[in-house]
Amino acid sequence: MTARVLVVDDLLPNLKLLEARLTAEYFDVVTATNGPDALKICEKGGCDIVLLDVMMPGMDGFEVCRKLKSDPTTLHLPVVMVTALDQTADRVRGLEAGADDFLTKPIDEIALIARVRSLARLKHVVDELRNRAATSANLGVIEAMRHTLDDGLGGRILLVDDRANSSQRICAALQPSYDVDVNIDANEALFRATEQDYQVVIVSLGLARFDGLRLCSQLRSVDRTRHTPLLMLADHEDRQRILRGLDLGVNDYLIRPVDKNEFVARVRTQVRHKRYADSLRNNLQAAIELAVVDPLTGLNNRRYLEPHLGALLDQAALRGRPVSVMMLDIDHFKQVNDTHGHDAGDQLLRSFSARVKRSVRGADLMCRLGGEEFVVVMPDTNLTTAQIVGERIRAAVAGNPFPLDNGDQSIRITVSIGVTDSPGAELPTSLLKRADQALYRSKNGGRNRVTVAAA
Repeated sequence: MTARVLVVDDLLPNLKLLEARLTAEYFDVVTATNGPDALKICEKGGCDIVLLDVMMPGMDGFEVCRKLKSDPTTLHLPVVMVTALDQTADRVRGLEAGADDFLTKPIDEIALIARVRSLARLKHVVDELRNRAATSANLGVIEAMRHTLDDGLGGRILLVDDRANSSQRICAALQPSYDVDVNIDANEALFRATEQDYQVVIVSLGLARFDGLRLCSQLRSVDRTRHTPLLMLADHEDRQRILRGLDLGVNDYLIRPVDKNEFVARVRTQVRHKRYADSLRNNLQAAIELAVVDPLTGLNNRRYLEPHLGALLDQAALRGRPVSVMMLDIDHFKQVNDTHGHDAGDQLLRSFSARVKRSVRGADLMCRLGGEEFVVVMPDTNLTTAQIVGERIRAAVAGNPFPLDNGDQSIRITVSIGVTDSPGAELPTSLLKRADQALYRSKNGGRNRVTVAAA
């Protein structure tokens, strides 16, 4: 995956060297020779990743990083510190300023490219979430998205390590701030990771009975753990496996022997990023639900129905398989509201929706159009079968009364249904209109019946 990389260094030879290496791998490169210029480029959205030299006159790299991570418009930018400093205290200082990683001069070209590619993938995901959340917020569907990173403390960590001394030291480092679960069996760890909400999963590449990289790959391939930060524990001789892990989507790594402070700082960085991305996903999910879900019944609404039906009709035309649509209307629903009140009417709508859903397949889509009118879309279903389903629904609704909350009363209702089908190659509005006309004939014909309209 390509990206636009901002290289910040006050020495021109360093700039040119990094620019040449990155350009050769088809990254777009922009450059800056000082902190203020770098901040301006980032604020204008001119880059996806920042490679930031630490030792610069005036504003050093640590200060630039702190400013980027405290600005709502740039806090999501991945920052890699490039430095000749190789002391643990310097790495910890950079991580606490918000850096995502360190590269030590002279720079290992393979490690550089692997890290940039890994961060580009993560940045692409976050950008998509930010764009969707911003659009939803602008439309007033949800509140404005969060513009801060939290302290990254608290929560549950899963450590997969079969070296007793190693896991004990790691637990001692993390447990003042996190709850740590230790697992020595990779298969069991995969199961636990899918069952629990872990902030970070730490995987040793030196597991005796399992390939740690395979566990990382499995964690990335499961929906439940696809976005959980992964951190590798490696030995010095594991360089090629570390690079492979970054290609697989691992977020970060540490080389043994592990420094306590750096370990905690790297975990905090991953937790902060996870919580930020989770907040964007939660906002997006809320926006989706508010936009396309009827809050009373939990069914999808008309806004969801039409594009979904359009896609099904296109598939029907390509595959030569019909799509049937059923329009339902509860008979004399106004009398329910007038006699029993609107709360009873709302309860009836929820119960009616649940009863109808039990009468159709999981692959069928049921939507509430509004009021007491509903639609069921049935892929791969011809008109004869759809009519049979309609009769089954009609009988299920009329056959048993609907109890009210107080338990002392129940309501008997019936439903009128119109059914039609389509081979595809028509607009959703045309198909829905035909089903509505069939429903109208059911209403005029005495209600509590199913009427069919052929395509």
